[in-house]
Amino acid sequence: MKFSASQLERYSRHALMPAIGEEGQKRLFASRILIIGAGGLGSPAATYLAAAGVGTLGIVDPDIVELSNLQRQILHATPDIGRLKTESASDRIHALNPDVRVVTYPVRLTADNALEVMEEYDVIIDGTDNFATRYLSNDACFLLGKPNVFGSVQQFDGQASVFWRDHGPCYRCLFPEPPPPGAVPTCAEAGVLGIVPGVIGLLQATEAIKLVLSIGQSLAGRLLLFDALEMSTRTIRIKRNPSCPLCGDQPTIEGLVDYDQFCSAEQVEARPDDISVAELRTRLAGSPGDLPPDFLLIDLRSACEYASSHIPGAMNIPFNNLNDQLETLTSQKVAETCVYCQTGRTSAQAAAILRNAGLHPVRNLRGGFEVWNH
Repeated sequence: MKFSASQLERYSRHALMPAIGEEGQKRLFASRILIIGAGGLGSPAATYLAAAGVGTLGIVDPDIVELSNLQRQILHATPDIGRLKTESASDRIHALNPDVRVVTYPVRLTADNALEVMEEYDVIIDGTDNFATRYLSNDACFLLGKPNVFGSVQQFDGQASVFWRDHGPCYRCLFPEPPPPGAVPTCAEAGVLGIVPGVIGLLQATEAIKLVLSIGQSLAGRLLLFDALEMSTRTIRIKRNPSCPLCGDQPTIEGLVDYDQFCSAEQVEARPDDISVAELRTRLAGSPGDLPPDFLLIDLRSACEYASSHIPGAMNIPFNNLNDQLETLTSQKVAETCVYCQTGRTSAQAAAILRNAGLHPVRNLRGGFEVWNH
């Protein structure tokens, strides 16, 4: 290929670098990178990869843009609220660099479509925020022999690595099995400093470019840890686990499975007396907010989240304040109490606290406000 005059000017700073030059820029332009998740990690990664002149960017994300996303997901803006994230991301990337071809997948990555979606790409960037997709993308990348550029964030901390068959351990060597549902809070539950996914997403984009250009030392076999409060980074070595079910000496994983059964919020503290969204909608049918007099509905999310949107009739008691309200709650004459959070994880813990305090029956909303809102 031959660059036009405008392209030569656009990528001139790369051309000046001996490690890249015009030939390296051509390699970038010929490369295909898939980003799983157009959220906090995928946004900065996609933005800088597009600016760098990566020829084809694939974006996988089934979600729509919500107001709470805009604190960190810089691919999207206020007018995009309600749009598919893949559409918003495509518009933003094309506005930044019309040279880039954007392929959108407004679907959820599953065991049925992962191999087909990933097959055509050179590098996979995992910008997901849930364990089910994280294990799925790791396994699919291993089976296909694709490098998996991993990143994760929570509150003030972040992690990054590269998992690549024949070049180092896989994600399962670090975390052999998904944690029990509810053991690790999501960003929707624990929060995240909006800048932290920006830092980690940029590290992922950097690793992807190094892999395409075959320069430098990748993070394969190493885990980078970032602490924003101390403004420190450290790197630890990861060894291949001979007993790993995927890349070990006697592997037992030969295909893909969906991990929702292990990681789904609806599996957290599953109890026969938990309530589904469909059941709750039936109970609340009628005038909005007109709850039965003996039915108590508690929203355990933050006051800010509650003010933004909540189930009609719910009272707001943030989870961190629950213990302070136990005496008041247990003194109320109610026949039934229902609690919910964003995903059903925190509310499962709250339900157990309320039952131990003597409040009965207490029902947890399976899937939380996230399911209710969709």
